[in-house]
Formats: sequence, structure tokens, C-alpha cells
Amino acid sequence: MVGNEGMVYGIDHISELVQCSKDNISRDRALTAKESVSRIVILERDGFAGLPEHGPYDVIHVGAAAPTMPHALIEQLKPGGRMVIPVGTSRQEILAVDKSTDGSDVRITPMLGVRYIPLTTPEAQLRSA
Repeated sequence: MVGNEGMVYGIDHISELVQCSKDNISRDRALTAKESVSRIVILERDGFAGLPEHGPYDVIHVGAAAPTMPHALIEQLKPGGRMVIPVGTSRQEILAVDKSTDGSDVRITPMLGVRYIPLTTPEAQLRSA
């Protein structure tokens, strides 16, 4: 999916989910141990902040609904890149966020209504527990 040279970064702020992801990847028979270590990186981080140190990114997929658009993630998109993200609280939509090839414009296109778990920060999750 990412070609011969592509990298995949996954992030979650819950350490147990990070470890579960790493364990599942290591069990995938389609990947060699070398590939899973060198081309797929799972980190414990804040999803709202993304991973600016590894960007810019061709594609960003967010697997939890942000209450509002996280602009830090838009900034991390490469010119010509796309982000797919669920946004909203009680009413959520998957949005396609496309950055123009020169990076000067961003187009946001609603795709469909969805229901995802909320994208939270570690602090917010601890307050609601």
C-alpha cells in the first residue's frame, strides 16, 4: 500500500493499545520481522499533535472522531496530500481534507455520516474515567 520505500506511523495515547498494535503487527505473516520493525512505527503520543518530526505526509488517516478539525494535522500534510478524518461530537462526518499541489489551499469535502469513538488527549480521557 505504501510502496517499497514508504513508512507507516501509528499513534495512540494509551500504552496498552500501542503494545497491542505492535503485537498484532509482529504476528502478521505477510510482513517479515525486518519490515515490521523498519517500515511500521507505532508510538505513544497525542493524536491531536500528530508527528510533525516525521512529516510531511502523503496521507493521514485518523481513526477516532475529533470534536473539531485538528489544524496541526493539516499542517503536516504534504502538498498534494490527503487526510481522511471523522469530525464531530453528537453528529460526526468523515471528511476528506485535500491540500493543493502547491500547498497554498486546503479543500474539505464531507464524505458520509459516521459514529466513531472520540479522539481525546490523555488528560481528557483520565478526567472522564
